Amino acid sequence: MSVINSHQNPRLKQVRVLLNRKRERTRTGLFVAEGEDLVAAAADAGWEAEDVLVHAGAGLQGTEVDPALLDGASSLGSGTRAIGIYRQRWLETAVGPRCLHLHGLKDPGNVGTAIRAAHALGASCVSIGPDTADPYAPKAVRASMGSVFAVPLARAEGPEDLPGTSVALVLRAGEVLRPGLVDPAADGGLSLLVGAEREGLPDDVIAACDRTAHLPIAGAESLNAAMAATVALYELARTADG
Repeated sequence: MSVINSHQNPRLKQVRVLLNRKRERTRTGLFVAEGEDLVAAAADAGWEAEDVLVHAGAGLQGTEVDPALLDGASSLGSGTRAIGIYRQRWLETAVGPRCLHLHGLKDPGNVGTAIRAAHALGASCVSIGPDTADPYAPKAVRASMGSVFAVPLARAEGPEDLPGTSVALVLRAGEVLRPGLVDPAADGGLSLLVGAEREGLPDDVIAACDRTAHLPIAGAESLNAAMAATVALYELARTADG
C-alpha cells in the first residue's frame, strides 16, 4: 500500500480544514478525532469512520501517512499516530429522561467536559443551545475523552424545545438542587439547563423554565460551568437511582 507523502494530499487538506474551520464542519457534517484512544472509542461505540489516517510503520489500521506530515496536520502540539474523520450525529429533538442543556458555553473544553460528565452520570442526551461552542470542535472532542461518541447530541433554542420539567441551574437562587427535587418518571423527564460560567443563563431563559435551582456552594462566587453541570448531574443521578 502506498504511503501519503505530500503536504498537498487532499485527505490531509481535509483534516486541516475540518480542524480549523467550524464552517467547514457545518457544511460537510464531518469532524475529526485525533489520537488512537479516540479512534478506538469511536469503533467501540459503533461509529464507522469516513477516513482514518495513521503514522506509516506504526502497525495501525488505516491509510499510512508520512509521520511528519500527519503530525503537521494535527492540532496537537505533539502530533498523533492516528486521525479519524467521522460524520456528525444529531437527534431530531432532545430526549429524556435526563437531558443536559448547555446554553452559552463558549469554551469548547467546557462543552466536551460536560459531555463526558453526562456520559459518566447517565444523561440521556446533551442539548446544545445558542452561543454554545461546537461539540464537534477538536478541543471539545478531546475534552470529551470519547464520550462524544456515546452520548446523543441535539440542538435546542431553549426550555420549550426540551423534554419534561425544565430546571434552570443558577447561582444562589431558587431551590437547592437535591435528590427528589424532580421525579423524572412522574414528570415526563427532566432537563437541566446550565449557562456560561460568568454570565449564567439569560433572564428570559430562566423565566421560561419550570423550576429554578442552585448548588449550595460556599467559599466561591461560582463553579466552572462544566464542574457545576457535573455536580448537578450527580445529584440528579442520585434522585433517579437512589
